[in-house]
Amino acid sequence: MPSIVSISNLSKTYASGFQALKNVSLDIQRGEILALLGPNGAGKTTLISIICGIVNASDGTVTVDGFDNVKDYRLTRDRIGLVPQELTLGAFETVWDTLCFSRGLFGKRPNPAYLEQVLRDLSLWDKRSEMLMSLSGGMKRRVLIAKALSHEPVILFLDEPTAGVDVELRKDMWALVERLRESGVTIILTTHYIEEAEAIADRVGVINQGELLLVDDKQALMHKLGKRQLLIELEAPVSSIPSELGGFALELAAEGSRLTYTYDPHKTHTGIDELLRAVAQAGLVIKDVQSKETSLEEIFVNLVKGKGIPT
Repeated sequence: MPSIVSISNLSKTYASGFQALKNVSLDIQRGEILALLGPNGAGKTTLISIICGIVNASDGTVTVDGFDNVKDYRLTRDRIGLVPQELTLGAFETVWDTLCFSRGLFGKRPNPAYLEQVLRDLSLWDKRSEMLMSLSGGMKRRVLIAKALSHEPVILFLDEPTAGVDVELRKDMWALVERLRESGVTIILTTHYIEEAEAIADRVGVINQGELLLVDDKQALMHKLGKRQLLIELEAPVSSIPSELGGFALELAAEGSRLTYTYDPHKTHTGIDELLRAVAQAGLVIKDVQSKETSLEEIFVNLVKGKGIPT
């Protein structure tokens, strides 16, 4: 599948000397959902701003649908919809008028039926005649999304779109994302809600301190970096791990009543059989045994801390 956005050796250093991006290269595939994860200040918003032509890069190039985003700015910006983090809306326009105005800025002919559908998808149709100043924060967030979609972009950037909004909007938002992807729109989102990235993204990228640590298929990432834990609940708590179990790198928790064994489920030999025999030989009585898979959040934390990056 051809790339719709291609980023090559992109760097950004601000006048203060702060380097927000360091030689980032990334190809975004047409029609995919890519989630960019990273802590505050990692460079996510700077990367999106450069792709959208809002911020100038210090080095590197960006092409959007085959066009250079500097030389062919109008052509590339026409293809992009952006939902920023900030609630940047006027006060005295109606919802309907601000959508019509946004569409007109891109030179699009009026299409009331399309705009109506966008507003209905975002549960905004009954608010179409209301002033923006009268809307709640959640409703204003919905309007930002509608504005980004008003000119029918083929690429949609969502920069922390559900930060600080209600659960209902999140559900509406992700349902809309799925419908847009089905229609062929490429979606790039940044989020702190890692469970949402895990639920809807095709690929996941992790950024930290201006560097793109990795980009990989979500399932492949969890296969490479995911570990599994065996949780052994004991009938009676112990004050320390018996010496007979010293070779298994166990963790003692739950006030001495649980042993945790971390292993790689993809290896031929996991050591579980030997562990369970050793537990019995140590005189410990097992009350229950459960397994737990590593979540995408745990993988993300390990990556940001410099652990678990595949070679």
